[in-house]
Amino acid sequence: MSEAQKPQGGAFIVTPLDQAHCFTPEELSDEHRMIYKTTRDFVTNEIWPKDEIIEQKNEELVRSIFDQAGELGLLGSDVPEDFGGLGLDKVSTCVITEAMGDAGSLAVSFGAHTGIGTLPIVYYGNQEQKEKYLPGLAAGNKIGAYGLTESGAGSDAVGGCRTKAVLSENGKHYVLNGEKLFITNGGWADYFIVFAKINGTDFSAFIVERDFPGVSTGAEEKKLGINGSSTTTIILEDAQVPVENLLYQQGKGHHIALNVLNIGRYKLGAATVGGCKGAFKLAVNYANERQQFGRPISGFGMMQEKLAQMATKIYVTESVNYRTVGLIENSLKGVDMNAEGYAEQASEAIREFAIECAICKVLGSEILDFVVDETVQIHGGYGYTAEFKAERFYRDARINRIFEGTNEVNRLLVPGELLKRAVKGKLPLMAAGQKLLGEIMDYSPMMVELPDEPLALQEHMVEMSKKAVIFVAGVALQKYMQKLAHEQELLARVSDMIIEVFAMEAAVIRAKKAVAALGEEKASFHLDVVKAYVDQAIPRIDNWAKNAVAYVADGDDLRTQLMGLKKLLKYQPLNSIELNKRIAKRVIEKPGYPLEY
Repeated sequence: MSEAQKPQGGAFIVTPLDQAHCFTPEELSDEHRMIYKTTRDFVTNEIWPKDEIIEQKNEELVRSIFDQAGELGLLGSDVPEDFGGLGLDKVSTCVITEAMGDAGSLAVSFGAHTGIGTLPIVYYGNQEQKEKYLPGLAAGNKIGAYGLTESGAGSDAVGGCRTKAVLSENGKHYVLNGEKLFITNGGWADYFIVFAKINGTDFSAFIVERDFPGVSTGAEEKKLGINGSSTTTIILEDAQVPVENLLYQQGKGHHIALNVLNIGRYKLGAATVGGCKGAFKLAVNYANERQQFGRPISGFGMMQEKLAQMATKIYVTESVNYRTVGLIENSLKGVDMNAEGYAEQASEAIREFAIECAICKVLGSEILDFVVDETVQIHGGYGYTAEFKAERFYRDARINRIFEGTNEVNRLLVPGELLKRAVKGKLPLMAAGQKLLGEIMDYSPMMVELPDEPLALQEHMVEMSKKAVIFVAGVALQKYMQKLAHEQELLARVSDMIIEVFAMEAAVIRAKKAVAALGEEKASFHLDVVKAYVDQAIPRIDNWAKNAVAYVADGDDLRTQLMGLKKLLKYQPLNSIELNKRIAKRVIEKPGYPLEY
């Protein structure tokens, strides 16, 4: 694929709906489906029956489960075959991560190990480092962890890093001093990816073994949820790290930290899909079994509306995650995972889609929160008791809005990265803005004739929402210029608009593909959930847009801008109650989420 043909990160805002570069779950291969089933069976048969013991932080059991996962290849999908892995494509990794997302605390231990604990070595390690460390990590007989966060540096992990590395007098090792907080797998890990500043200035990464002199871990943190996972500090007191354990290059640690976070974000999005489906199945089964007034509570309208909204949101976040992993996979098409230079190409591909990865993380974690909250509500008083798993889902889910950069940080990343690419000329955002200003005065929504085909209205509203994003971003940039980065509340609203555009478009494309493959009748669930989601999203986008321009302008300018937004986002609501009834009927009959791999 030529550079001109490759999709660009963030390009969805300035390009028409693009089916060619939108991968959907329905396009999973037989091999992908087999991998998913293998992982699901592993979770169902080997993890959930031992869940209560795992929750007690039983290291021996967790290591045993890691060994089994390694034998199945679940830990080495991203590791090249030359180093003991399977060297699978990114879609395979996505289905494994999703299936493991329903594994409770083990999902967190698994995610930290296979993602931030292993991938820095996959992408940035030299030949000797890969040969030494990757086989054990892929096999599961060694556990990995990642040490970035410090007490004075949360979101500013690079600039606020205080851990220091100094080369020893004999030049054989670095001496590290500092402390890292909130380390997942901290109490169990054999290897840590640790960040420190060489001589207090050059931010760099090191592979640190637990048995190195001066390395220790603190007590286990007492947490709200994910109690079966290990979370400790890493304490470095004159820790001796061999010079050959410097990862990548001196002073280039930020490349590793930021890119691995991008990977972690789309993987976290995939894991939240699995968590959503697990909680949703629990909710539907309970609603079908729980009797009130002589019938199951799933027969009552308000319960059905809850179930329908949960299913709709799951469909959308699932669509977003597979769209994103498809974009990354597209960029790596034809690249041999075992070839020299693969790591650089893979890193570049993932970095290209930093916006989309952030969207996966924000949308997935917030939809998971919605789903688990409604799961508790459907259970009523029982949902608040430890006897039922609903409360565990609720507690475990909360961390995901903090993991891999808080949702606030990721919200700022989305428009910030978009505007940065526009300024560099990578995205024609400025040209699109100029064109829109020239068109908007003559545009009349009353004159628009939509084709007589499924989702024509929804596709049109996606395109109008893109124009609204361009309009609001242009107005904001025009007023604040370089100071726009300091207007966080304004950027947050622009970000939410962008996130909804990407989500709506992913869902619309997926449903259109389903109609083309199955016909309208068999694709009716796809059509209903997309209509329901867009019907909810447009008023939200409209409100954020009005909020933003009301902050930027006043008087006649404000009235003019509001008039422009009214033209772009003119929308007549659908019969959402009837849509939700149809969606609920499908999930109650299933029972659970009706689209399986």
